[in-house]
Amino acid sequence: MRRILRPRLAAFAAILMLAGLVFACGSGSKPAAPAASSAAGTVPELPARKDLPNGTGSSGYVVLAWNDLGMHCLNPSYDAAVILPPYNTVVAQVVKRGNPPQPVTSGLTVSYRILGNTRSSNKGSYGQFWVYAQKLFGETLPLDQGLNLDDPTVHNGLSGTMLAKEDHFLASGIPVTPINDQGVWNPYQVGEITVKDASGRVLAKTTATVPTSDEINCAKCHGKDALNEVLRQHDTAHGTRLFANRPVLCASCHGSPVLGTTGPGTSGMYLSQAIHGSHATRGAACYDCHPGATTRCSRSLAHTAADGNCMACHGDMANVANTIKSGTRIPWAQEPKCVTCHSGVAGVDTGMALFRNARGHGNLYCSACHGSAHAMVPTSQASDNAQAIQYTGGSKSIGSCAACHDSNRVKDASEWAHKHTAAGDNQASACNVCHTGFKDPQQAKWPHRFQWKTRASGSDDD
Repeated sequence: MRRILRPRLAAFAAILMLAGLVFACGSGSKPAAPAASSAAGTVPELPARKDLPNGTGSSGYVVLAWNDLGMHCLNPSYDAAVILPPYNTVVAQVVKRGNPPQPVTSGLTVSYRILGNTRSSNKGSYGQFWVYAQKLFGETLPLDQGLNLDDPTVHNGLSGTMLAKEDHFLASGIPVTPINDQGVWNPYQVGEITVKDASGRVLAKTTATVPTSDEINCAKCHGKDALNEVLRQHDTAHGTRLFANRPVLCASCHGSPVLGTTGPGTSGMYLSQAIHGSHATRGAACYDCHPGATTRCSRSLAHTAADGNCMACHGDMANVANTIKSGTRIPWAQEPKCVTCHSGVAGVDTGMALFRNARGHGNLYCSACHGSAHAMVPTSQASDNAQAIQYTGGSKSIGSCAACHDSNRVKDASEWAHKHTAAGDNQASACNVCHTGFKDPQQAKWPHRFQWKTRASGSDDD
C-alpha cells in the first residue's frame, strides 16, 4: 500500500535597517494638495508611493513569505527509529499595491532558493533518507528532492518554482537540512523568494527563515546510540520486533497527523500521546525534543522564555497526553488559539482555522504580517525580522505604528488620518507597504479594526 505521509543575513538585515531609515516617518512636510475626490466618504489619493525602504515596492508589487510552522524538525539519521523526514514548507503571498491592494497570482512566477545551501543528501547522515525513503514513506525519490504531502506528484528541491494556489504560492516538502554548503550547522536557514512577470522581469524579492533542526536530544535519556536503543526498549516492553526490522517509522503504527495519517494508527495511540505520556514523569523538558537547547525554536520575544514557555499555550506533557487520550485534542489539528490571551481584539479569534491557516485583513494570511507560529516578530533571530525591516524599517508586525512611533498605535483613527492620508500630511506609514491610498478610511476595515492593545515600541510585542 502506497504511503504518502504528511508531515551573510545579519549583514543583509543591517543594510535593510539602514535603508529603512529612509522610510522611517517621512519628512514631516505637507505635499501640494491633490485633486479633491468627489466620491462621498473617500480620501483623495496621490500616485502610488515608492518610498518604501531600499526601493521595495517600486514595481507596484510586494511579496510576503514565511515558513508554515516556525520550525520543522528532522531526524539526524534514518537507519533506526524515524520520527520525521526532512520537510519544510514555504508560503508566499504577492500583493499588487493599490487603493485597495490585492493578493494576486495570475501572470506571475514565484521562485525560491535556500541561500548557501544547494544539497542535503551529501551532509551528515541525511543521505540515509533517500536510501530508505521507499521503506519508510513508500516513495522512491531522486537525491535532494523531497516528499510532498500537498501536491504528491511534485518533488521539490532546495530551489525551484512555487505552485500558484488560489491566493498564494506554495512550496511543500523542501528537504532542507541545518547544514549549509560550507558545513556550518544552523537551524535558521534562509530562503530567497523572487517574483517575476511573464517577461521575466523581477517584480519583488524578499527573504524568509526556513527553519529546520535535528536537535532531538534522545541521548539525554537513551544514551549515545539513542535511536537504536529506543527500538530495543520498545521491543522489550511491548513484545515487538522493531530493532530487527530497522529502519522503522514511528508513525507506521502510531498515527501522526503532521505526516498525513488519519486516526491513532494500528497501535490505537497517537504518536504525540505516546511520546508525551511516556516522558511526562521522566524529567524530560520541552526543549529536549522540540528543538532544542541550542535551537530554541520558540523565539517570538513576546511569547517565549528561557524554557520556551511552551506550556503556557500547549499545556505540560501530561496534559498533552491526557487530552489526546480523552479525545479533546487531536495532535496538529487542534492547537492553542491566540484569542485565549489576546481577547477583545477583532479578528484574533479565527474560529476553527489554526493560526497557520487563517486569513485576516485584505485576505492576507495572519503569518504574512505577524510571522510564523513560534516566530511572530520581533524574534531573537535576525532572519525572522528581516522582512519587516525590509518593508517598514522596523522589526514589528507589518502595519504596526511602532515601526516609526513610540507606540504600536496612535490615540485614535483621526490622528492617523491627519498624518498619513492625502487629505492631511500624507506622510508615509507602515500601511503603505501595500496601500497606495485609502479610498475608505472606515476604522472597521482596518487590521483588527484598530482594536489592538497599545504597547510601547521598545516592548517585545507590537
